[in-house]
Amino acid sequence: MKLHNLTPSEGSLGSTKRIGRGEGSGRGGTSTRGHKGAQSRSGYSRKKGFEGGQMPLQRRLPKFGFNNINRVEFKVLNLTTIQALSEKLGTTTLTLDTLIEAGLVSKNDKVKILGNGPLTAKLDITAHAFSKSAIAQIEALEGKATKI
Repeated sequence: MKLHNLTPSEGSLGSTKRIGRGEGSGRGGTSTRGHKGAQSRSGYSRKKGFEGGQMPLQRRLPKFGFNNINRVEFKVLNLTTIQALSEKLGTTTLTLDTLIEAGLVSKNDKVKILGNGPLTAKLDITAHAFSKSAIAQIEALEGKATKI
């Protein structure tokens, strides 16, 4: 290997275009930025959604709807799921901790039990909320629905 055989690695040099190195380079003067305007200035960065001064789309479209800041989101579980879990664990008492350990809810979720599906075993269930049909089915089998 000799000095005249050396070449730089592929992709190591980047662009061969050297901008702003005098008029003789062919890329001096405005340094390929054109004349005047925001894009010719240093420090320019186009904001997301900017449409050249035209009113942006997100401001042209009307707002609609309503978001209630006091809304309470529940993680819902049907009685079918509760029945299957109690059979799997072999217990008649299901608390919030039991549901978390089973992986059905996370520790920050509020839980609501819905009355979808048949319930065959007497269960004592503790949750944040119950539907009327769920309470009716649980109490029909002499179980307890306890609200936290």
